[in-house]
Amino acid sequence: MTVASLFFYLFSVVATASAVMVISSRNPFHSVLFLILTFFNAAGLFILMGAEFLALILIVVYVGAVAVLFLFVVMMLDVDFTELRRGTLGYLPIGGAIGMILLVELLLVLGTWHFSGEAGKIAEPILAGGGVTNTEALGLIIYTKYFFYFQVAGLVLLVAMIGAIVLTLRHKQGIRRQNINDQVARNPASAIEIRQVKPGQGI
Repeated sequence: MTVASLFFYLFSVVATASAVMVISSRNPFHSVLFLILTFFNAAGLFILMGAEFLALILIVVYVGAVAVLFLFVVMMLDVDFTELRRGTLGYLPIGGAIGMILLVELLLVLGTWHFSGEAGKIAEPILAGGGVTNTEALGLIIYTKYFFYFQVAGLVLLVAMIGAIVLTLRHKQGIRRQNINDQVARNPASAIEIRQVKPGQGI
């Protein structure tokens, strides 16, 4: 067994175990920490595949931003997860069915990849020629061959972000809000009120 194979099995086992702990941990704080560990091991697998750029992006974006954001949300909101877990057994049949469908799809993909005669051609480098770095090759592929799909993915994320803002935006009554026009039109007469306070009396 080579060193690369040893590290591959090490990263794979730790990543799989951490992913299982993410969904099985009772403490959400521990789930986020296991999620970060999963990201680090997945980054190690990317490095073994020669995709250094994806490994760094995984650490910088997901570990540095998304996972830390999850951690802050869990710590600040103080959500009662015990109350949220009540009634989850009712969704077990639907979740099990979806899990079985995903498992069948993965087995079909792996089986087709293994028994297909063109699998070797697909696995060959898409960009021929030397001197092309990993980042440059990824950029050339995304912005040429898969440009349309890249833009559609960005549009889907934009719609999801706008939808989340619309669903969570609530205008509560009795809250003083900023009015830009009133602030711009302010003058000393409207901003200052002078009162004559007699000695010994309050306002």
